[in-house]
Amino acid sequence: MSPRRRVPSLVLCLLAAVTGCKKEAPAAPPTPTIGLVLGLGGRGDHAFNDSALRGLELWAAGKKYEKAGYQEATASERQASLAPDVAARGGEMGPLGITPVVLQSRVAEDYEPNLQLLAEQRVSLAMGVGFMLENAVETVARRNPSLPFLLVDSPLLDAQGRVITLPNVRTVVFREEEGCFLAGALAGLVTKTGRVGMVGGMKIPLVQRYEAGFRAGVAATNPNATVLVNYTGSFTDFALGKQVGQDLLLKNTDVLFAAAGVDGLGAIQAVKEAREAGKAVSVIGVDSDPSHLAPEAVLSAVVKHVDLVVYEAIREHRQGRFQGGNVSLGLKEGGMGLAPVRLDFPGKAEALRTVDALRARIISGELKVPTQPDAAQAAGANP
Repeated sequence: MSPRRRVPSLVLCLLAAVTGCKKEAPAAPPTPTIGLVLGLGGRGDHAFNDSALRGLELWAAGKKYEKAGYQEATASERQASLAPDVAARGGEMGPLGITPVVLQSRVAEDYEPNLQLLAEQRVSLAMGVGFMLENAVETVARRNPSLPFLLVDSPLLDAQGRVITLPNVRTVVFREEEGCFLAGALAGLVTKTGRVGMVGGMKIPLVQRYEAGFRAGVAATNPNATVLVNYTGSFTDFALGKQVGQDLLLKNTDVLFAAAGVDGLGAIQAVKEAREAGKAVSVIGVDSDPSHLAPEAVLSAVVKHVDLVVYEAIREHRQGRFQGGNVSLGLKEGGMGLAPVRLDFPGKAEALRTVDALRARIISGELKVPTQPDAAQAAGANP
């Protein structure tokens, strides 16, 4: 809203009558501005950040970002950006009449000032994507209690690590282990060497849920397979991710799970180059489908529908229905999914039927996926 004091319309009419001037049409209300602070890795990570940007820019604002600035996106471009499972639900991700403001964070210390800047710019909704923004969102949200916030991928936590809530903050977390279970089940069915690998980023509870689900999924379809896991300790080091990926391939793994942000892109590159060199290897990505980066190497991806979370939050805000609170999304709610399996391999049709059957068991509650790697290893063939 503009801070200028508005003149009552009756006064304008009286002035028009006295001066003989024509009454001007009332000005159109300003377009609501929605702010987004990206996590490290930023625009172009082909994963978490790009998914959030898709929900904000392409869907909610109807814009596509180019070097020259925003350009209008067509309905066909928006439709083409929908993941198959999102498109299958029907409905249109039409523009919501908003203006996007995106701030990049170069280092973690940028999170709080960037969020505060959004508040000072009077955005109507401020969003942060990535668990590393948790402290910054809590701090700025307390400082600006009238401004609604969306935090994706983490709850708010107190000093003892307990989940707390603020009335102006909605937090959204994902049951990553469920989607990763399906990825592991697929890897167990595809591997020929009986050895699959995972490139993880920072060894934190969030990424360990990826490992737990992946291990359990492999055990469910191939209990004799070996799972090798290496953590890079980073989410922004492409070269390191590629090196770790190459190391795992040298250990005779033939399916890699790349769950490490930008480091994961490096692992995908390692598999792409190995594939080009004649090795029968493939890779499974995370967050968004990276198949366009390596069409001959990407088997699938565990997709977090961050784009849909962002879009729905903006739509509810525009409708006056946005509320704070904690939200957990998994396969049942459509918050997680598995990207289309585009590569061919022997027994593909049967493998996909097996994965779909496991998905149905998770959704029904019959199958509980572990969230700790040790529990997944102990479960063996009975996750």
